[in-house]
Amino acid sequence: MLRLPWTRVVLSKVLIAAAVAGLAALPAGAVTSTGGAAGAVVTQSVLMPGVGYQREVDYTPHGPVVLDIVTAPKPDGTLYTLAPALSNGAIVGTEKLTDMERATRSTATAVGIDGDFFAANPGSPSGILIRGGTIESAPAAGRSSLGVARDGTLTVARVAFDGTWRGKGQRRQLDLNRPPAGGHTTVYTPAWGPATPAESHVVEDVVPSLGTPTPNRILPGVVSAQSGQGGVPIPPGGAVLVSRGSQAPFLAAEAPVGANVEIRLSLTPDWSGMAGAIGGGPLLVTGGKPVFRANESFGGPLLNTRSARGAVGQLADGRILLVTVEGGGAAYSSGMTNFELAVVLDRLGAVTAMGLGSGTPTAMAFDGSLLTRPARGGEQPVSDALLLSYTGVYAAQPGTAVLSPNGDDVDDVQTFSYRLVRPSQVAATLVRPDHSTQTLVEETEQPGLHTLRWDGAAAGGGPAAEGTWHLNLAASDDRGVRSSAERQFDLNDTIGSLHATPPAAQLRRRASSVVAATFQLAHPARVHVTVEKRSGVVIATLLSRQLQAGPQRVRWNGRTWTGALAFGGAYQLHVVTTNAIGKVSLVAPFTARRS
Repeated sequence: MLRLPWTRVVLSKVLIAAAVAGLAALPAGAVTSTGGAAGAVVTQSVLMPGVGYQREVDYTPHGPVVLDIVTAPKPDGTLYTLAPALSNGAIVGTEKLTDMERATRSTATAVGIDGDFFAANPGSPSGILIRGGTIESAPAAGRSSLGVARDGTLTVARVAFDGTWRGKGQRRQLDLNRPPAGGHTTVYTPAWGPATPAESHVVEDVVPSLGTPTPNRILPGVVSAQSGQGGVPIPPGGAVLVSRGSQAPFLAAEAPVGANVEIRLSLTPDWSGMAGAIGGGPLLVTGGKPVFRANESFGGPLLNTRSARGAVGQLADGRILLVTVEGGGAAYSSGMTNFELAVVLDRLGAVTAMGLGSGTPTAMAFDGSLLTRPARGGEQPVSDALLLSYTGVYAAQPGTAVLSPNGDDVDDVQTFSYRLVRPSQVAATLVRPDHSTQTLVEETEQPGLHTLRWDGAAAGGGPAAEGTWHLNLAASDDRGVRSSAERQFDLNDTIGSLHATPPAAQLRRRASSVVAATFQLAHPARVHVTVEKRSGVVIATLLSRQLQAGPQRVRWNGRTWTGALAFGGAYQLHVVTTNAIGKVSLVAPFTARRS
């Protein structure tokens, strides 16, 4: 095994930048272009291998509309899986989408979207939930459900639920993991939470061993205890039956301690072969056509008002679409109706698609950071989510987009970080601008975060070639599954040693120079120098022309582009150089006050 002498440390890194200028964060390396719908501004980036992210801003008669679109490979379970996630791992309660993703980092890298509609108290999803083939919540009557087959095929259908229990008597109806309802019997499995709801005047049967609650099969068990106190612990691998009102005497008489009971959780159509399922609705696209009116059990205002919304769809080749339309008002994003969202999904190529939750909880996130702009008051917790998980090698964006190892202590060293979720044989290689390669690491790695640092030196010593470089990672895990990841950066030494002189300037009405940008050009370049507020707002342009290599000094007289004397405050000098090698940008902060 080969290890070359680059320093390695554990990296804790925010992968997505903070919100800028009123828009939610975009991943590093994003490229902006015009495309999508007519007149739309589209920003594209790669989140993880095979998974692309696109932000689209459409300008409509109702105001701007911001769409967040993820396209991912068919989730066949090899490297990619599409599955619901429960808040805090339980039916009861809510959790932020970003926290759900962070909880999966030891097993996968995930991008996700908020899931089903839910009631804030107790936080349980209103529709179906199947995880790993286990049914944990029943479908909502009159609404669509999404099923995910083990080969990654999506099915949208209205699914009916019939839950029954039987002791010594006839079969009787029951609910599955639902909040208490008078006159109902409910079976609570470990998916509900640690204990049954706190109730009085009920009969509760503890069944310590029930087997896996797979749909459409008989689940046999034996009652080990019976009480009426509520709040009974739910045994792992078992369940608790709770009867209320007129149903309570039947449970007490027909399923006493020591009695055999049978529970059946039936779905029509039979979805016992589904690896996962999640509720939502309505049906948005079927047979490659947008659905104008699905006639599902939603109120008219929920469907026909413009709002933040989420959806999931599948393309003809099996690839997955996760889509959110953001809300927040006409000044930012006016949202969409369900049919407008259906038209968008049809334009994106979906052959089948279903809506998910809507309103302020609507969100999309990657690896624990929001891609959508947070709702007013911050990110809202949700009951469940739909996560697209990747188990291969994941490479974060390089520590700097432009490496300039010129000794000025700014971007002199490049940092690469990657994540493994299984023991893997890893090869990390740098590809030079001339397509030749330079190996950084080739060895067996354990699961976790790994970091490489490169000082911009060639393999034999001396400076490396300037231009566009690529980091290529290839991994083969302990299952023999191969994966790869690639990230790009530039090496460019054109500009270095930028300083604001003096760093604390005095603004005077008659001054010809209050501060100067001093820097070194290693190569001829077109140079653009501006004075900006720390937010990036330009208040004066000092220079925009071709300069030769050598030391440079560009002065500012303290006036804005209008000719008025600037106010005191925190500013920065921003220098951008462009030549055949590429573009480099440096900033130097300074403060100014009026004399």
